[in-house]
Amino acid sequence: MNTNSGKVTLLSAGPGELDLLTLRAAKALAAADVVLLDDLANPEIVTLAPQARVIRVGKRGGCRSTPQAFIERLMRRYAQKGLHVVRVKGGEALLFGRAGEELATLRDACIPVEIVNGISSGFAAAAGLGISLTHRRHCHGVTFVTAHTEDHGEPDWAALAATRTTLAIYMGMRRIGSLASALLASLPADTPAAVVQWAGSVNERRLVTRLDRLAADAADAGFGSPAVILIGNAIGESMQTGWVQDAASRDDAAHARAA
Repeated sequence: MNTNSGKVTLLSAGPGELDLLTLRAAKALAAADVVLLDDLANPEIVTLAPQARVIRVGKRGGCRSTPQAFIERLMRRYAQKGLHVVRVKGGEALLFGRAGEELATLRDACIPVEIVNGISSGFAAAAGLGISLTHRRHCHGVTFVTAHTEDHGEPDWAALAATRTTLAIYMGMRRIGSLASALLASLPADTPAAVVQWAGSVNERRLVTRLDRLAADAADAGFGSPAVILIGNAIGESMQTGWVQDAASRDDAAHARAA
């Protein structure tokens, strides 16, 4: 067996709709022998790889998940059989996708790896809100952060608030109350904030509020995971333009105009 004859593609599937995939992603799927499908990726993506064996390896915070070590063993095993393995990850593989661990495992096994970038849900959330994550009048940058650390702790919210950048918070819905309270110690109560659930998909939902009402408003509106929380003055642009509404409401309005 030639252990170098196969390869792995770490493929970023974007936040939802298939038309958000890159052309490179579509080509990789068409050439796949095995597809390891993430739970957050659109399940219809397998239609672009009809020839491939599909193995679902779901990983969701707070839910029953496929162990990371098992996923890495599958990638290594099939690649060492000479197959092209496409590891499909929701969003952008290089952002909170544990790609670093998988890359290290594959390189240790001398298995060639290709990385295909995609649209992260933070960018899709901003697009849904009709805003820019950076804005010359409001902030000089954006910080992407996960709401929990490897030891189940939380990041230094005071330090993050001090950056005065837009905060794009991933995997934060289970801690939305505590993170909002921590940020209120450093940021004004009326700091614009938003939650976008299922960003970039047909099920997308959007909420724009302020930091001191963030947790209560999200709970009242029934928002949950997967969602991106955005905090910072640039978020306020969505309120000024009147852009924000649920995707379904926007579709209804479009149909009404067409009629």
